[in-house]
Amino acid sequence: MKTLTEYLWFETPKKRELVRITETIAQLVKKAGIKEGFALVSAMHITAGVFVNDNEPGLFDDIWEWLEGLAPEKPGYRHHETGEDNADAHLKSLLIHHQVMVPVTKGQLDLGTWQQVFYAEFDGQRRKRVIVKVMGE
Repeated sequence: MKTLTEYLWFETPKKRELVRITETIAQLVKKAGIKEGFALVSAMHITAGVFVNDNEPGLFDDIWEWLEGLAPEKPGYRHHETGEDNADAHLKSLLIHHQVMVPVTKGQLDLGTWQQVFYAEFDGQRRKRVIVKVMGE
């Protein structure tokens, strides 16, 4: 079994942002030299997430609208009593989730036709990291 562990660092200029990272993950799979296995991609922060979906701007708008409807940015969250102001970012992270596992087949990410891997930032403008673990034969 071969393994490769790498960290990706993000410091988004906006508080909320989606960053397509598919090519970066594919390069790490190539670097690992595996033919069959998995790439685990996991945000190491509780106000960020990782997901797989279509790379389509209208869908991005729908995702933001959906997330804001379920976890709106507003005062009054009990988490804010700690001095923080990012409770909605924590809740959005729960909805998107913090990690994905992408299969690797014949040395390539095995994604569907329209699938791409994204880093989702919900409380940006500061440095955060994502761990990528590539495992396989």
